[in-house]
Amino acid sequence: MKLAQKLAVNYLRARLNITAVVSKRKAAEKAFEIFCTPYRRSKRKRPPIFDSAEKIQIKLHSTVIRGYRFNSSQPHKLLIIHGFESSANSFDRYISPFIKKGYEVLAFDAPGHGASEGKQITLPMYIEMLRKVVEDFGPIDRFMAHSFGGLALAHLLESIPHDESTKAVFLAPATETTTAINSFFKFLDLNDNVRVAFDNVIVQKSGVHPSHFSIRRAMNGIDATILWIHDELDQLTPIGDALKVKDDNHPNISFEITNGLGHQKLYKENKVVKRVIEFL
Repeated sequence: MKLAQKLAVNYLRARLNITAVVSKRKAAEKAFEIFCTPYRRSKRKRPPIFDSAEKIQIKLHSTVIRGYRFNSSQPHKLLIIHGFESSANSFDRYISPFIKKGYEVLAFDAPGHGASEGKQITLPMYIEMLRKVVEDFGPIDRFMAHSFGGLALAHLLESIPHDESTKAVFLAPATETTTAINSFFKFLDLNDNVRVAFDNVIVQKSGVHPSHFSIRRAMNGIDATILWIHDELDQLTPIGDALKVKDDNHPNISFEITNGLGHQKLYKENKVVKRVIEFL
């Protein structure tokens, strides 16, 4: 972590903990705002293949969500779903192979990411966005998602009609929202009382406890044929949560565990790219 980043984190820690002395609720609300805000937009130059894409968009309430469509009007449609502080640009190497397979390929930048409008994203917001994409550009029978996008995909699938002919790839998905919150609170050194208030903020906004936002829970309502790839050394989406899903022995899920790729390199690895293309 760079010096400027350390200073910013220390400032946030101090500010939140001072606020918590006065009002745990206000501290929790500010923490939630930080939790939902991507502070980095991908600075990666747009890969050339996106120049050939049809530029498409949807409206999520008042927010314009921008996306890309390749090779339209094909029998199979693939939706690529990126993670937190990422964008559709990151998955350029998957596009040409799927075009060659005769697939239509769709990819959108989530709210507050890439070319889309907005400053924040929540899981319910991402799920709603994906539902809108399916409504406007579906039916979609192929999905691949990374990290936070995997959490959103699981909740999408449990809420839309589909069967075992639907195929989905989960790449290092954020399996449990509670784990992400735990890591966030540990990073900012916030106390348990603020955590209770934080959970209450989520309940007030979404109508459910954070533990509801769980891939493990959602898998009980998913019939799609799934390939789940996770790395043993993933520090952002710990494999321990994924292994609990593996131990549930869902017949529609195949697990493949890698070693040494971590979180960000996983979906860029040649062998992983090849495996995803073969599976879908």
